Amino acid sequence: MHIRLVAALALACTVLVLLAAARPGLCDEPGEPDVSARTPAILTVIEENDYFAGTDNHYTNGTKLLWVSGDLKHYADDQRLPRFVLPAIGILPFVNQPGQQYNLALALGQNMYTPTHLQVSSPQPTDRPYAGWTYVSLGLHAKTPDKLDTFEATVGFVGPESYAAQTQNAFHSLIGDPPSLGWRNQIHDEPGIILTWQRTQNLKRVELGHDLAWDFLPHVRASVGNVETLAAAGFETRFGFKLPRDFGTSLIQPGGGVSEPVASDDTSPLKNPGFGMHLFAGAEGRAVARNIFLDGNTFEDSPRVSKYPFVADLFGGVGVEMGRFKLTYTQVFRTDEFYGQKKPQLFGSISLAMTF
Repeated sequence: MHIRLVAALALACTVLVLLAAARPGLCDEPGEPDVSARTPAILTVIEENDYFAGTDNHYTNGTKLLWVSGDLKHYADDQRLPRFVLPAIGILPFVNQPGQQYNLALALGQNMYTPTHLQVSSPQPTDRPYAGWTYVSLGLHAKTPDKLDTFEATVGFVGPESYAAQTQNAFHSLIGDPPSLGWRNQIHDEPGIILTWQRTQNLKRVELGHDLAWDFLPHVRASVGNVETLAAAGFETRFGFKLPRDFGTSLIQPGGGVSEPVASDDTSPLKNPGFGMHLFAGAEGRAVARNIFLDGNTFEDSPRVSKYPFVADLFGGVGVEMGRFKLTYTQVFRTDEFYGQKKPQLFGSISLAMTF
């Protein structure tokens, strides 16, 4: 991992601890152990690419490795959590409410964005600029059987320090495609931070018999930072055989990683390691105040385009559970993000989750 990225993460953790010091004592009370907590963790690998839609531009690739801990009923007494994060957890809203369980989430990822014409080496001021984003994130999930609050701090680098150019061109070389020639025109180096809160609810679940079920999961999200600042709202609806009691499908975005089950889930791979399958569909609308990949660098001139303030996603796909593994494919349709964009974005997302 790049030394600057490590330093930025350490700085973010230090800031959280200093803020927490202003409100001590919120995590001091011990609690009784909870024998029903789901102890194993979940490791998820997510790959998103517009190759699944037959294109190679705009949001062209995203890769994320996500680890979510087992349930922590009384996090102040749980030795799996680093001691320095406990004061920071105590100051978060919607935490320490009756009946909650908790999960710690860690992620490492990289996104890359390109214009349409990859064989043009000169600047393309009317098209989306080249940009890369490599990041790490630390998150806390606070959940009940029907509600999940996710808090996430993400730090990383935009620009050449993200090494997105090297990643894309190395992959193109591997598969025999020509390199992208315009990466020297990418957005400049800038450290980035995103603070995110997302609430997801399992608002309605109907058991239909014969292990079939349907559910409806609305969500709201807010992010603030120099990389992105936005507010979002959306929903997902699912139907299937042995439908898991979790909080839906995760794409690569701040506040993701919502697929860990609640402790009472009798359909989880820990209690029922059989076969399950479900179909899902949903939508999300976003009001975007800042998107560094379109607006350009914060404190200096760089390639940029004029963005639309409102963007929407429509998505659908299938999830299959086989024992401790869950494989999900999602197809995403995204409306135009900037003025002059020739057509909406299509991309696919594949995730493989393993409970261990």
